[in-house]
Amino acid sequence: MANRVLETDAFSRLFETLEQDEKEWIRKIIRQLGQNSGVGKPLRFNWFREKKFGGKRLYYLVYEKRNAVLLVAFGAKKEQQKIISHVLQNREKYKKAVES
Repeated sequence: MANRVLETDAFSRLFETLEQDEKEWIRKIIRQLGQNSGVGKPLRFNWFREKKFGGKRLYYLVYEKRNAVLLVAFGAKKEQQKIISHVLQNREKYKKAVES
């Protein structure tokens, strides 16, 4: 079954500021996630994953029971810990966004 690939408002705003090659790569990953939410490297939990693109990473949450993936961030390796902490602190907010 295909997955819905959603994105947070913050991710949507960030996406608009990216370089063209980054946008094309993310669009490719969105298509991939639509077919298989298990791609990428798990970050502490199976539901929190990343995909690497050069020195940057795309962060997303997987909701298997809802057949959904939520794109939450794209940033450099040096921002990784800050992004991970933010996502974990806001996990419930993201879950509600996917459920609505």
